[in-house]
Amino acid sequence: MNFVKFIFAMFLSFLPGILGIIVAPISSGGNLWYNTLNHSLLTPPGWVFSVAWTILYFLIGLALFFVMQTDNMDRRYNKTTAYVLFAINLVLNTLWSFVFFGAEMPSVALLVLVLLIGTVILMMREFFRINNVTIWLLLPYLLWLFFAFYLNAMIIYLN
Repeated sequence: MNFVKFIFAMFLSFLPGILGIIVAPISSGGNLWYNTLNHSLLTPPGWVFSVAWTILYFLIGLALFFVMQTDNMDRRYNKTTAYVLFAINLVLNTLWSFVFFGAEMPSVALLVLVLLIGTVILMMREFFRINNVTIWLLLPYLLWLFFAFYLNAMIIYLN
């Protein structure tokens, strides 16, 4: 049963990445529109994004698994709230790729990113109340989202 929960948590956490591949640049040629944009000097090479997101999706899935595994005998927290915030996180994470790369609307994508960051902060709080290890698993995700905010904002500014 634990293995099934683990696989389910990993599947859910990787879902935005799987769906994002539809619109995000993943080949060496990448996304033609994205490649024509001016970027921040701090923009890493494309392969860094793939590696970073793989690690982040794994950590997010692990955090979800820990929440799923934690006994709910303590009534100070509600797993439903944590799961709802996780679902909102999935939707916003997926939406960003479609808005930024698919619709080529970096300004709207930046707004999605602000909502995503807020949701992740709330999700971290709820996950922490259930299992305090999860905050350390989700912190790299939050930091990466702040970096993504910077990169997205610089694309708006420079273009």
